[in-house]
Amino acid sequence: MAELGNPKNTIEILQKYDFRFQKKFGQNFLIDPRVLEKIVSAAQITKDDVVLEIGPGIGTMTQYLCESAGQVAAVEIDRNLIPILEDTLSAYDNVRIINEDILKTDLAALSQEYGGKAFKVVANLPYYITTPILMSLLEGHVPVKNITVMVQKEVADRMQIGPGRKDYGALSLGVQYYCEPYIVANVPPNCFMPRPKVGSAVIRLTLYEKPPVAVKDEKLMFTLIRASFNQRRKTLANGLYNSQELPYAKEEIAEAIAAAGLDAGVRGEALTLAQFAALADAFTERRG
Repeated sequence: MAELGNPKNTIEILQKYDFRFQKKFGQNFLIDPRVLEKIVSAAQITKDDVVLEIGPGIGTMTQYLCESAGQVAAVEIDRNLIPILEDTLSAYDNVRIINEDILKTDLAALSQEYGGKAFKVVANLPYYITTPILMSLLEGHVPVKNITVMVQKEVADRMQIGPGRKDYGALSLGVQYYCEPYIVANVPPNCFMPRPKVGSAVIRLTLYEKPPVAVKDEKLMFTLIRASFNQRRKTLANGLYNSQELPYAKEEIAEAIAAAGLDAGVRGEALTLAQFAALADAFTERRG
């Protein structure tokens, strides 16, 4: 199984198919078997599980997943990789290769095809699209148990930090509302082909059955969060007032900030998740 998890065999496969790395897809293939094993172990995969793999590449990690999981649905955007995957995964009858863009895939419908089971998601995500993919899985309420992903190291750090740090933002709050984040391992550039310019990390996000804070209008809360971080140098009041997504007058914003027990000159980057929830509820009650 592990013969793919080394540089020599990866190079042979790429040469056999005359494969060219696509910059637009942010392709960096993982070639270190120890990291592959860590990912599968961290995702806590058993034969009872259906795994959704995003971006299987040439199928290196997919083989490990097929060995451990009951079923694997591997969604790959690059059609040039499909014949390679059909070859490298030909020994497995528990994998389905889907040539689609994950952001356009109906994952609720896909889950129904597996009896409505919640997925365990595993991915080596292209760095440029990490946040949209994660937030579409979380905000879309796709049936998911956990998400174990390889991401840029600084993005993994951002998912865990709290208010007042320069990297704290909408991603931190989004992840922490839906999941408990845990960094499994830091991964140096030499574990990939081609080598990325930055370090990576494997992070596991275990979804909460119930979010750690209660809010009346979840969608509004995230609109407020995005608006406040879009102009993070401005005060919270100005950030919300300048947002195209929010219909509130200056007076309404000031009243809601006060009702949430916040200082008039506070910046969004200083607010905790619980404070954003209180602010959203203040707006909801005023419009009630």
